[in-house]
Amino acid sequence: MPELKLHVVACDASTQDQIRRRFERDGVSVECTDQLNDAPASFTGHVPDVILLDADGDGEHVLNCLHEIKSEYPEMPVILFAGDADMPLVVDAMRAGAHDFVAKPLDLTRLDIAFKNASQVHRLMQRVNQLQDKYARSGTFQNMVGNSPRMRQIYDAVEHVSRTDVTVFVTGESGTGKELIAQAIHELSERRAHAFVALHCAAVPKEMLENELFGHERGALGGGDARFAGCAEQADGGTLFLDEICEVDPQLQSKMLRFLETKRFQRVGGTDVLRVNARIIASTNRDPMEQIRLGRLREDLYYRLNVVPLEMPPLCERRSDVPLLVTHFLDRFTQKYGKYFYDCSPEAIESLTRYSWPGNVRELENVIERVVVLNNASQVTARMLPANVLQGASAAREGDPSEQAPQGDVILPFDEVEKREIARALRICGWNVARAAERLELGQATLYRKIKKYGIRLLRKTREPAAL
Repeated sequence: MPELKLHVVACDASTQDQIRRRFERDGVSVECTDQLNDAPASFTGHVPDVILLDADGDGEHVLNCLHEIKSEYPEMPVILFAGDADMPLVVDAMRAGAHDFVAKPLDLTRLDIAFKNASQVHRLMQRVNQLQDKYARSGTFQNMVGNSPRMRQIYDAVEHVSRTDVTVFVTGESGTGKELIAQAIHELSERRAHAFVALHCAAVPKEMLENELFGHERGALGGGDARFAGCAEQADGGTLFLDEICEVDPQLQSKMLRFLETKRFQRVGGTDVLRVNARIIASTNRDPMEQIRLGRLREDLYYRLNVVPLEMPPLCERRSDVPLLVTHFLDRFTQKYGKYFYDCSPEAIESLTRYSWPGNVRELENVIERVVVLNNASQVTARMLPANVLQGASAAREGDPSEQAPQGDVILPFDEVEKREIARALRICGWNVARAAERLELGQATLYRKIKKYGIRLLRKTREPAAL
């Protein structure tokens, strides 16, 4: 564990010596500042774990020092060293964010306890921030990858609905990850200790779908000897995911509706009424209202399912997530196949980002797997990509409307506009942050903060940045 650091501010020389002797004996680094005016500038470059601030003096001056410290280092624990006469100031300081106080005369044992508690809290907060930064950079959430505004909205919605048992209806094109949403809701809910059961309605013959859903009694299907528990029964206590619900025969939809309303059903060939406690999540890759108009989806079933609708956006509507997804799949398949790819060239990333991805995330996953399997290299280059991806990217570069600025009354959020421009500048400047900062007329420190904020992954620098 790194050495702990205590910074003492404005204490007299005798108190400083006592503290230094006691804490340095335990391996704690102690630094001292004589004047309030010198904090927090005095510990720039060697930021402490805890600050001990002497409250003896001008109360307003002490509070100003505390405010300055907390403004520069919001999570820094500050312990007040105060006498009985300073109690009103201590109260104000605690309200202003001080962590604790130690009474005068100095009790080294009490200070040691306060320091250990405060330093532990500070280290834990630092760890939390590291994990949050890691999440922001990776853009991952419950096996879903993406840091675009649309995906952050999905993550927020998933967190909210997972706290309830409300029925969720997920829509979106094939390959967008609808089942991942259902799994995330289940894993974040109190039902996670029980089964998550997925019934892919389009993959089961229509005449067998009722059996798969509700099960059957012994001898009900051609003299079979065993009783079969269907998906509804298997999901008791957990979550039942009905994928591609619009593919279900309308006659079976009426039984589904009753099951959704009562959580009761009968096995095929049975007379006993069974009851289960399962949370229902359904999905479709079709337009539900169009399916209702065509008579393929019962309107009453739709409204029973559509309590909370969630729509997964197609990949072409969240192109900023493509580099994150590429990194995610590249890491996975590099490990799976024992290869050594570590990143993509800027040209490859540009082509992958510009391509429209009609097969969505599933198509991107397949492309990256194919590249890893068929090539031995350390970096994915544009020449490794399939011809249809390169052709589609080229067409987009020459004027695909999806690559142009939003039309009509569509207004992008300012953060999204800023993120796109920063990513574009970095790509054009060969991922050279100093050069991009200069062209964007930003300080390098500011640009690094924004890169971290938006989760932009820095790729390897190219030798010759293109002209902006």
